Amino acid sequence: MTLPSAGNPISLQQVNVELDLTATATINMGGTAVRGLFDDASGAISMSDGYGKSNAQFMAASGGTIVTEGDFKVHIFKSSGTLTIGTVGNAAGSNTVTALIVAGGGGANGGQWGGGYSGGGGAGGQREVTGSSLSAQGYTITVGAGGSGINSSGTGSNSVAFSTTNTGGGGGGNYATTGANGGSGGGGGGDQTRSGGTGISGQGNNGGTSYAEQPGEGGGGGGGKGAVGENAPTNRGGSGGIGGTTALINATNAANQSVGEVSSGSVYFGGGGAGMRSSGQSGGLGGGADPGNNAVANTGGGGSNGTGGSGIVIVRYKFQ
Repeated sequence: MTLPSAGNPISLQQVNVELDLTATATINMGGTAVRGLFDDASGAISMSDGYGKSNAQFMAASGGTIVTEGDFKVHIFKSSGTLTIGTVGNAAGSNTVTALIVAGGGGANGGQWGGGYSGGGGAGGQREVTGSSLSAQGYTITVGAGGSGINSSGTGSNSVAFSTTNTGGGGGGNYATTGANGGSGGGGGGDQTRSGGTGISGQGNNGGTSYAEQPGEGGGGGGGKGAVGENAPTNRGGSGGIGGTTALINATNAANQSVGEVSSGSVYFGGGGAGMRSSGQSGGLGGGADPGNNAVANTGGGGSNGTGGSGIVIVRYKFQ
């Protein structure tokens, strides 16, 4: 915040708050802190010297791809790297970050029958971390890869930042097998009734159950951040669960940087992959794969008879 402008009284409590002290703290008007704030090195200090003055210091950092949104910097990590804090800042300006952490999505491939019965891959675990206070040092950012979809259904890799680990999405069930557990669970494999994998509360949702009988025999949809994967109906595979939205990057920058999936001005991550068999099902909004496709990179989406989408870490803070 800033002290009042000319013509408005300045209180000692306001000076304390500007100096990151409690409002009722004892204050020395001739001390170094007050003189620095009032830009008055010597002599008597008048409260009017403080008009419009601010002690605000703002965070500054490097690492990843950096874009600007108004008063905020947004660091985008599509692969593992380091966020280096050069200036810590203070409460009057900014001294915390908010981060979106998305793990790699699960892959899906039925193995037998060309993968045509596989459940959809589960989305990578997704959470936002708010109000993290950082020191002037480097912070390791780990971005998880998507799970394999080649003759097996691989679970995605974890993403880690600021002591928070989100779990990779569960692989879609192979032919007549259950989906794997993960950030979001993979869908069950078709031709038999097989349950989807279990998602982690706060990170994602469960995968859908497959269907055993003809004409469908479809795989269940992979779980997404925003919803469970669809249980396979009688005539097709299940759709993937929808992903979750974020406000840490706007739609324009997300599209320009090829991160997330933009729809109606919102940015989605972590959609579940579609279960296989027949047609009419779809991947979950947020990079989840449509039938027979790889998931979208940099979304943490689940695959559908293909690989899961790589994860992402996005860090946002006020810089002015």
